[in-house]
Amino acid sequence: MNDYDSDKIADVLRASEGITLTDKPEDADIILFNTCSIREKAEEKVFSDLGRVRPLKLAKPDLIIGVGGCVASQEGASIFRRAPYVDVIFGPQTLHRLPELIAARRASGRMQMDISFPEIEKFDSLPAPQVAGGSAYVSIMEGCSKFCTFCVVPYTRGDEISRPLDDVMRDIRGLAAQGVGEITLLGQNVNAYAGDLEDGETADLAYLIRTIAAQEGIQRVRYMTSHPREMTPRLIELFGDTPKLANHLHLPVQCGSDRVLAAMQRGYTALEYKSIVRKIRALRPDISITSDFIVGFPGETESDFEATMKLIEDVQFDMSFSFLYSPRPGTPAAEMADEVSYETKMARLKRLKTRIDELENAYSEKMVGTVQRVAVEGISKKDERELAGRTDNNRVVNFAGPAELVGRFVEVKILAVSMHTLRGELAGAV
Repeated sequence: MNDYDSDKIADVLRASEGITLTDKPEDADIILFNTCSIREKAEEKVFSDLGRVRPLKLAKPDLIIGVGGCVASQEGASIFRRAPYVDVIFGPQTLHRLPELIAARRASGRMQMDISFPEIEKFDSLPAPQVAGGSAYVSIMEGCSKFCTFCVVPYTRGDEISRPLDDVMRDIRGLAAQGVGEITLLGQNVNAYAGDLEDGETADLAYLIRTIAAQEGIQRVRYMTSHPREMTPRLIELFGDTPKLANHLHLPVQCGSDRVLAAMQRGYTALEYKSIVRKIRALRPDISITSDFIVGFPGETESDFEATMKLIEDVQFDMSFSFLYSPRPGTPAAEMADEVSYETKMARLKRLKTRIDELENAYSEKMVGTVQRVAVEGISKKDERELAGRTDNNRVVNFAGPAELVGRFVEVKILAVSMHTLRGELAGAV
């Protein structure tokens, strides 16, 4: 979501002031930090980064320095107090107002802040998306109304607000006209999407995906991040009847212990989670299921952690984002007692990551020798002489090929496995 927002910030400033990106901070007229507060120490990292650009402000007083995103929403005016050389503060829902904030700062000489939640206005005010490759993000909803006890998102991004279906499809058609073939739908709880229709009815995510899949030029659809409570039968059915839906689902579970899941206020049990996966795999036996885990939630016992490890064995996750629990200011979990040592938590996290890595490698090894349909995303990060693309099940594969293939779908034979990536070669003519 922050990647998407950063792209939109660049689009807004490009459309309003002709501003273009630079890789050199010393050349910049505007320096913006788009922040995330999901994990601990995010706030301190922001102030550390701000300290590094302060000399640029002293050397060039007209330089505009801004802080946006969830840390801005969470910290508000305290950012000005700790870093008085900051010019503008904006929240995730007010990035479209940046040109006005910057103009007001320049005109008045006073710091400007807007961290309000103006609901859908943000999307109505954004310029048409411009992309350079064949894949694109489309945000279809904002905010979260689940209030998990560990999570700060409802407080920094507001309640769940969905974009009308026609607005989303306008973006999709524009992207398809630019040659985009793969769309990733974004939302804090994307499968809670409830977009207005012109007739007064409401479209769920399943309806939206079917509509997108019918759009000429769109060849693959993904969505993230999902909440198990919103994984409806209609969404599950898509894996059986919508071939353009990617063969991958990221479905955060967080923990395998029912006691901890209840303390997290997640709203499901481990058995209910496994039931969802079982229904999906009945329709797509080879689907890649990835997840998020929080290790060391307050009061997590050895038995609780073993329940998480059992869930990993039962589900056979393909990959995960796994972190130590971070207490977030203002959340209920931050007030919970916790007597588990840091060393114990780190040992658990290491064990969990090791097992997930083993499962990921085993899945990758099964792909060796197969031919995969790959969306070519750009030049490889590992070797600028090669290309990098993404398979249907969300694996990155590096292979030799001409740059003009970027943005296209090609057939690639998988030759070998390396850490978190694959190696391949073009299969047949392109």
